[in-house]
Amino acid sequence: MFSYISLEERVPQAHPLRKLRAVVDALLATMTAPARKTAAKSIVTESRDIERAVALIQLGARLQVLESETQLSYEKLLRLYKEVTGRSPSKGQLPFSTDYFLQWQPNIHASLFENIRQSLLKTVALEDIDAIMKAYRLYEEQMRVCGIEPLLSFTRAWRLSRFMDAGMLVRARCTCCGGHFVADPYINTRHYVCGLCKPPARAGKGRAEGALRAEV
Repeated sequence: MFSYISLEERVPQAHPLRKLRAVVDALLATMTAPARKTAAKSIVTESRDIERAVALIQLGARLQVLESETQLSYEKLLRLYKEVTGRSPSKGQLPFSTDYFLQWQPNIHASLFENIRQSLLKTVALEDIDAIMKAYRLYEEQMRVCGIEPLLSFTRAWRLSRFMDAGMLVRARCTCCGGHFVADPYINTRHYVCGLCKPPARAGKGRAEGALRAEV
């Protein structure tokens, strides 16, 4: 006689074989090709994160930036930071004020960096953090060529990018020279004049080496 009852129906729900089957299925799942592929991807991702973290540390990024831009654990980032720099990372919170970027000299530096970043994002297919890193290197190179001390640290440049992306700061076009400068989002852009075209009274009067000078 033929039986039309499946083996699944023959085994009671409380039978120990069902528990054993669950364990075996779990083991088999870890041995499948997709699982091995996922493991390989995680190794590649970690390797890429380590490479990116080293590049960020060399640019002067704080530990909080590394935590935000990679998936590495805090302990691993801390060991990596000490290995690359030979010292412990700086403590304290990151700067979180937009006011710094609206001051005369910092605004000029911030505007240069942000214009470079925006140009890269429009012309090259880059991830956000890669665009920030490349823009910062170009910013430092430009400062070095001009003999000007760079005011923006990498961490401040990274924070500026976050402010810009969140709309807490915007780029305004100067009605005098036509350049784009970092500005408050509530500024009247119809009559905006940048700090280069109309510097403050005491702007450029300092004697610090590498500072901007206002020509009279």
